[in-house]
Amino acid sequence: MARQSARKVAQAKTTTIEPKTRIEKAAGASGASVTTKSTKVTIVTETKVEVTETRAPKRKTTPTEPEFDGEDLENASPVEDKKPAPKKRKTTKKDAENTMALAARTAVTSLKRAMYIGAHVSAAGGVQNSIQNATHIGANAFALFLKSQRKWVSPPLADEAKTQFHDLLKQHSYDAGKHIVPHGSYLVNLAQADKTKATQAYDGFLDDLQRCEALGITLYNFHPGSTGGAAMSEACARIAGQLNRAHKATKTVVTLLENMCGSGNVVGSRFEELRDIIALVDDKARVGVCIDTCHAFAAGYDLRTPAAFDKTMAEFDAVVGLKYLRALHINDSKAPFGSHRDLHANIGTGCLGLRAFHNVMNHEKLQGLPMVLETPIDEKGPDGKTVENKQIWADEIKLLESLIGMDVDSAEFKEKEKELNAQGASERQKIQEQVDKKAGKGAKQGTKGKARGKKTKKEEESCDSCGESD
Repeated sequence: MARQSARKVAQAKTTTIEPKTRIEKAAGASGASVTTKSTKVTIVTETKVEVTETRAPKRKTTPTEPEFDGEDLENASPVEDKKPAPKKRKTTKKDAENTMALAARTAVTSLKRAMYIGAHVSAAGGVQNSIQNATHIGANAFALFLKSQRKWVSPPLADEAKTQFHDLLKQHSYDAGKHIVPHGSYLVNLAQADKTKATQAYDGFLDDLQRCEALGITLYNFHPGSTGGAAMSEACARIAGQLNRAHKATKTVVTLLENMCGSGNVVGSRFEELRDIIALVDDKARVGVCIDTCHAFAAGYDLRTPAAFDKTMAEFDAVVGLKYLRALHINDSKAPFGSHRDLHANIGTGCLGLRAFHNVMNHEKLQGLPMVLETPIDEKGPDGKTVENKQIWADEIKLLESLIGMDVDSAEFKEKEKELNAQGASERQKIQEQVDKKAGKGAKQGTKGKARGKKTKKEEESCDSCGESD
């Protein structure tokens, strides 16, 4: 009896499920106006899915990812010498191709300014799926990960995926040279001083650039890296050196340095640091900058009023040069100005507010650049589990498009501004209290340190979301 039970446990079980599902979905209007109408569409699908279950012996696992206290991972410092996080359950089919679009793409020529807006979409199942996912939300630009951003080694780019990617580009009329901006791995730190780790970082970086060229993609965005406690000037020089190597090993990709939130060890929170890296890059045509609005705000660059926005843009032009600005990440901020915390908020609900994005969308010199949303889309479903609501991105794309040429004194703008501001009020208050509490603790520690004649920690010591500490 025991032998028979053991055999049953070892064998795979195959069951056949024949579900019939009826899905009712409201299709959002595709116009550039904030107010949308919807029509009710009923889609009936019948599928037959064969599911194979296998049982494997349980293994003890240990956590491999650092905790970020609710912070976005966008500004996280590289996590090195750790195993990647456990893989999520993979789906056997992409639903993007069989799902009605949440919003139609707006013809950019119909807008008063040529603004190409989209989001960082999933490429699960193959890079070609990113195109379907972008069209699904009505995006005219998009970002993606070319491979797992949490693993050092990934399978090579499949020929079939590459072929499908090129075919879908033509089918949906995306310009891979201008409006697709892959995001680099969070693991890569081009400022790494350790020789072995620096080689590992460079190899991972170069692999991404080679994937870009195989796909015909020109722009590639990455986080500059962390000093690891060394001098900032030395870190900037190491980053530039690695870029020079990578540029010589490739032909066309333009590497974009992303500005960061303001941590002491993370490179790129000040425009001067970006300038210093670019100054040491041999081929200036192969380097540029991607500005993240949340990171800039958290680092102390104001964008909220027309005057503040113009001042920040003028400073960027004077320090770095607008000719190097090649892309933007469009995110509001849950955290207050100059807080050095990287907490992305939905457009208009954060501390930047809707007016800041009106400034962005109506700035003539930003025309033609890819603008990528990285705003939160996770929501709790009826069963209490977290699910992604991509309608949020579809709606935010239309919202941003509607701001082009909109009168900020109009009732339409004021009502939308008030509505979004109210939506994010409780979250802003919660984060403000956290920031104030941390500042209070820092002040007390500083007073104690001075009283004892000890040195206090640097103000810039860490950015919560970067996971940095002395």
